[in-house]
Amino acid sequence: MAEKARGLAANSLSRHLVSLKVFFRYLAQEGLLSINVAETMESPKVWKMLPSVLTPKEIDRLFAAPDLKTPLGIRNLAILQIFYASGLRVSELAGLQLTDLHFDEHFLRCIGKGRKERVVPVGKEAIEKVKQYVQSVRPQLTPGPQEQTVFLSSRRQPMSRKTIWDMIKKCARDAGITKTIYPHTLRHSFASHLLANGAPLRIIQEMLGHADIATTQIYTHVDPDRLKGVHRQFHPRA
Repeated sequence: MAEKARGLAANSLSRHLVSLKVFFRYLAQEGLLSINVAETMESPKVWKMLPSVLTPKEIDRLFAAPDLKTPLGIRNLAILQIFYASGLRVSELAGLQLTDLHFDEHFLRCIGKGRKERVVPVGKEAIEKVKQYVQSVRPQLTPGPQEQTVFLSSRRQPMSRKTIWDMIKKCARDAGITKTIYPHTLRHSFASHLLANGAPLRIIQEMLGHADIATTQIYTHVDPDRLKGVHRQFHPRA
């Protein structure tokens, strides 16, 4: 294909081919084509990239990076803790409202893709850090009681997804983490570490807000030690 020779990536080629097949199928259904030649076109092989995750030790180093002597350092640690403890998407974290936090019950509510609401349990350490931020730091940042967004910037505005992610990347650099950090790195780490410690895949699916468990199953490829352990336990010739 000319597009492949031009250097177009496999993902882009695949999307183009799907569009062509849909168009040609429509022409055939309308009787404008006697033969649908697009059906014989082979799609390029698209490689699935495994999610990048941090190790538990790297998570500890990341949590040690914010300067807790400053108000923004306390806020940043609260963000890191809740991000890793809940597996939220960065957009969901940026959109958290005060009414979404349930400190005594140790859970939060969030609005995910498709405006679907879900409940996510949060560990004691993370919920305490967020509570500390809300009680001692957020009052210094809020422009007034009408602002209900949880995480605010030094400019007294809700933090954007980009601002949150720039902060996390800086903390990773300060922690000496050399891995490339992506917007979903803490979310991927949350899911992978739950799976590694025996959490059922279906429960992880619910906490992540995945509509299809096939999306969650990619995490089974991230933890080779778990797979080897299952093999040793159940295979008769292991």
